[in-house]
Amino acid sequence: MTRTEIDDRRRERRYAGPALFEYGFRVFFLGAGLQAALAMLAWVTWMTAQSLGIAPEMITVAGSIHLWHAHEMIFGYGLAVVAGFFLTAVPGWTGRQPVRGTLLAVLFGLWLLGRASSWASAWVPAAVIALPELAFIGLLSLLVAHALLAGRAKRNFVFLPVLAILFAAAALHHAEAMGLADGLSETGQLLAIDALLVLLTVVGGRIVPAFTTNALRRDGVEPLPRAADRRDAAAILLMVALLAADLVAPASVATGWVALAAALAGALRMVGWRPGRVLSSPILWVLHLGYAWLVLGLLLKGFALIGGSMPEILALHILTIGALGTMTLGVMTRAGLGHTGRALKVSGAITLSYLLVSLAAAIRVLWPLFDLPFGDLAIITSGLLWSAAFVIFTIVYWPVLTRPRLAAASA
Repeated sequence: MTRTEIDDRRRERRYAGPALFEYGFRVFFLGAGLQAALAMLAWVTWMTAQSLGIAPEMITVAGSIHLWHAHEMIFGYGLAVVAGFFLTAVPGWTGRQPVRGTLLAVLFGLWLLGRASSWASAWVPAAVIALPELAFIGLLSLLVAHALLAGRAKRNFVFLPVLAILFAAAALHHAEAMGLADGLSETGQLLAIDALLVLLTVVGGRIVPAFTTNALRRDGVEPLPRAADRRDAAAILLMVALLAADLVAPASVATGWVALAAALAGALRMVGWRPGRVLSSPILWVLHLGYAWLVLGLLLKGFALIGGSMPEILALHILTIGALGTMTLGVMTRAGLGHTGRALKVSGAITLSYLLVSLAAAIRVLWPLFDLPFGDLAIITSGLLWSAAFVIFTIVYWPVLTRPRLAAASA
């Protein structure tokens, strides 16, 4: 028995509560899957009714349904994945006990209350809606910061300002909802998307080459991915620069050039990861695909802002549906298997879910880009494909995430 297996057995003996609250990835990845599917289906239902000319007022949602849709995808789905990832990874980085049991249930309850109040925002005061969501992000940030500082995990201190930015971005959204100023919500959403893309750049740059190296070394395949510290640093710094540019000069030509530079840095980074060597392994190629979507999205954003050849919103959907959607789904499916003692091999259904997310991104962008008729159909079709992907994830991973870890770890 390995040291890891011994430590896992000891942790299991010390925790006697429900498996769902044993580790953050369990409850938050399950919540993320449900949120991704249901919030998108609600959006698609409204879009379908609107396209047919029968859309009633969304009596449960205050303000713009478009802003609600964006908010629920970013702060509902996106932050659930972030929470599940950090609450699972930080104990491994620091050697400290994971957040579990009652405290984890309280944290998840705040996230859930935030979603319920957002869905019923027409009936709930804006200040009351803000409280659970800001409390959730604040508590998550405090828990992560405490563990990282106490564990002296200096390499991972980079994540602390990103969590602070996500808190600030949510606060901007709620400030507009409370009538304090106009335009803050869209600023907050763009800021949050950029913060999530910074996380993708940092974490993706660690896990994609590491997991690829492990798999290729196991199979005796050469050459292995190469370390490229300078390219890694350049990719991260340029993503941070893009976040700053979007904040101070959104939709400007200068920001477009920063996006192009970030795309080039990301592409150069990927060259050394040997993506062509993992095509037979869906659990690996999905991570490479997610990062490729990031590079493409940055490239198109640059073109949109510099030359005006396409609306920036299309590039934004490449970055959100394509990059964030694909990478987060890949991380959730891998972590769900590895941390529950299962073999790192996904089913055909999960492979299909990977492809559905990418198809959703492609349709959402290519349809309007080529000015095809029935534009609303692109949004509806893309949304249905996205929802189908996460319905599949939720069904397949429900037993994985809700049942105790297997006795013998296969990871």
